[in-house]
Amino acid sequence: MKMGITMFVSLYTTRLVLNALGVDDFGIFGMVAGVIAMLAFLNASMAAATQRFMSYAEGEGNREKQRIIFNISVVLHLAIAVVVAILLYAAAPFLFGHFLNIPEGRIFAARCVYWAMIASTVFSMLGVPYEAMLNAHENMLYFAVIGVLESFLKLGAALLVVHVLADKLILYGVLMAGISILAMTAMLVYCHRNYAECVIAPLRYWKKGVFREMGSFACWNFTVSASSMLSEYGVGIVLNHFFGVALNAAQAVAQQINGQTMAFSGTMLKALNPVISKSEGAGNRRLMLRASLSGCKFAYLLMAVFAIPLILEAPGLLGLWLHSVPAWAVLFCRLQLARTLMEQLFLSLGSAIYAEGNIRLYTLVKTGSGILFLGATYGFYSLGWPPFMMYVAAILFVTVPGGLLALSICVRRLGLSLRDFSFQVLVPCLVPSGATLAAGVALARICPQLSPVPVLFRTCLLLGAFLLFLWFFSLNARERGTLVFLLKSVCGKIQFSK
Repeated sequence: MKMGITMFVSLYTTRLVLNALGVDDFGIFGMVAGVIAMLAFLNASMAAATQRFMSYAEGEGNREKQRIIFNISVVLHLAIAVVVAILLYAAAPFLFGHFLNIPEGRIFAARCVYWAMIASTVFSMLGVPYEAMLNAHENMLYFAVIGVLESFLKLGAALLVVHVLADKLILYGVLMAGISILAMTAMLVYCHRNYAECVIAPLRYWKKGVFREMGSFACWNFTVSASSMLSEYGVGIVLNHFFGVALNAAQAVAQQINGQTMAFSGTMLKALNPVISKSEGAGNRRLMLRASLSGCKFAYLLMAVFAIPLILEAPGLLGLWLHSVPAWAVLFCRLQLARTLMEQLFLSLGSAIYAEGNIRLYTLVKTGSGILFLGATYGFYSLGWPPFMMYVAAILFVTVPGGLLALSICVRRLGLSLRDFSFQVLVPCLVPSGATLAAGVALARICPQLSPVPVLFRTCLLLGAFLLFLWFFSLNARERGTLVFLLKSVCGKIQFSK
C-alpha cells in the first residue's frame, strides 16, 4: 500500500516540477541534485553493510555485540560524512568553473541547490546506523509510514513551487534538502525511543577486534559504493559536458521511472536481506542460499511486472504522463529499465556474499568496472557517438561483469548450484518476460497507437498477460498457495473492516 501511494504521488510530483521548472531548470536540478540520488545509493549500500553485522549478531543472539556494532558504526559514518562533505566542497569550484555546461544566468541557482544537497547528504550519512538498525529489526511499518509522509511533503513542495514567484529552482532545492533532513531526524528519534541497542557511548562500547573487522568490511564496501556512486553521477556530468542540460532532463525522467518500478522489489529486499544475514550468522548456509535465490527471482518479477509494459509502451505512456517529453527520454527509459532488470537477476547473490563476509574480490572487480564504465562513456562521446551509449557501456562494463562475478563467487565459495540458479531464477524470470515481449509486439500491430485509450488498453493487456505467464511459469505450487492465502487474508480484513 505504501509503494502504491508513493509511486502515484512521486510520478505526479515529477509532472508538476517539470512543468514548473521547465526542461532546462529540471535538467539542472536532476544533474546537481543527482548527487543526492547517488549518495542515497551509497547510504543504502553502507546501511546494508552495517545491517549485515547487526543481523549477524542478532542471529547469534548477542545483544551486547549489537550495541558495540552500533557505536562503532556511528563513529565510522561520522568520519565518512566529514570526508564526503570536504570532498564535495572542494569539488565545487572545478564543477561550476570548468566542467558543468550550465547557462550563464542559472549558475548561482545551481550552486544554491548544490550547497543544500551537501547539508542533506551529511545528515543522511549520519542516519545510516539508524537505518541499519531498522533493517536489522525488519521494521517495515516505520519505512511505510515515513515513506508516505515524505512523498506527500514532496508533493506539497512541488505545489508550492508551482505557485510562488521566487526562483523556483532554488526554492525546490532547499525544500527537498529540508525534507530529507526532517526524515532522517524522525528516524533518529524513533530508534532511540524504541531500541535498547541505540545507546551512544563509544568509549564504553568499544572493542578493537570488532572495530578492525567492521573497519575492513566498511572500507571495502565504501570503495565499491563510492566508485559506483561516482561513475553513475559522473556519467551525468559527462552527458552534460557533451550535450547540455536538456539531455540531463531526459536522464532524470528515466531515473525517476526506473526508481519507481524498482520500489516494490527494493521494499521486498529490505525485508529479505536481514533473513540472509541472520541465517548465515546462525550457521544455516542452506537457508541463506535459498533466501538469496528467492530474492533474485522475486526482485526481478516484482520489477518486471511494471517494467516490461513500460518498455513496450514508453512513447505513449510518457506522452500521457508529461506535457512535453524531453528528447531522448523514451530511449533512455527503455535502456535504463532493461539494464536494471538484468541486475535484478543477480541482486541477492551480492547480499549472500556480504553475509558470508569475504568481500575483497567482489568489491575490487566492482570498483574497476565502475571506473571502466565512466571512462568508456567519455571515450564514446569523444568519438562522436550518440547519447544512449552510456547505457550500452553500463550494461557491457558494469551489469554483465558484476552479475557473472557474483554468480561465480557464490558457486565456488558458497556452494550454490548452477542448476538451482538456472531453474529457480533464470527460467521462471525469462520465460514470462519473453512471452510478454512477443505479445507486446503482436499487440502493437493489431492495435496501433492512435489515441490515449489504445495506449492504456494495451498496457493493461500486457500487465494481465505478464501476470498470467508469471502464475503458470514462475510460481511453484507452494508459492501459489501462499499467494492465494495472502489474498484471502487481505479480502477477509477488508470485509471485516466494512
